[in-house]
Amino acid sequence: MLKFAPILLAIAYALLMYRFSVWRSAKELDARSHPLRDAGLEPVMRRMATALEIPRIAVHVYDVAPVNGLAAPDGRIFLTSGFMQKYRAGEVSADELASVIAHELGHVALGHTRRRMIDFTGANAVFVMLTALLARFVPVLGIWIANLISTALMARLSRRDEFEADAYASALLVKAGIGTAPQKSLFRKLAGLTGSRGTALPAWLLSHPAAEERIRAIETNEARWKVNG
Repeated sequence: MLKFAPILLAIAYALLMYRFSVWRSAKELDARSHPLRDAGLEPVMRRMATALEIPRIAVHVYDVAPVNGLAAPDGRIFLTSGFMQKYRAGEVSADELASVIAHELGHVALGHTRRRMIDFTGANAVFVMLTALLARFVPVLGIWIANLISTALMARLSRRDEFEADAYASALLVKAGIGTAPQKSLFRKLAGLTGSRGTALPAWLLSHPAAEERIRAIETNEARWKVNG
């Protein structure tokens, strides 16, 4: 039993850190957000709510500059004020913003927050095991290699979640009569909106798939579902 103690401690530590991160994030979001109220977005949000057979979709605005959307562990959906500024400036359409909301709804509906906790604890256990193993053979580089491998694992799992949330969003947008065209057009302009036109990281270390990959996956689903974007 003692030989498994480092792994069990790593899992316990990861769970504790995850819980603390969730608590800290909720506190930050509560302090710096407000309900979204926008007449231009109301029609598309009503259409998605009707497609989901729910009364309404509640969205909050998180008061930070980066262009992003997020699903909180408690199930709330947020758009950043930076995203809303792009929308009000006419750089993003109501339908494109609806595709972001649909994507974040996908994360919630598919249980990605709970899955992320499992993924995080598993990756942390992998890091501990690899560190212990590699330290015997490459004492100096062992920790660095273990961290690289566990980071790549987490990135791969994160990309899986993004593709799944994209597919959920596509299905919802089609059902709501909005279609996938806004979803694809937003991906084409996303790098310009976020200011991330290039990255020094290799693809296998990125937590989000490239926009081109995401568009191809959407078009693959369109062909399988026999729908037009």
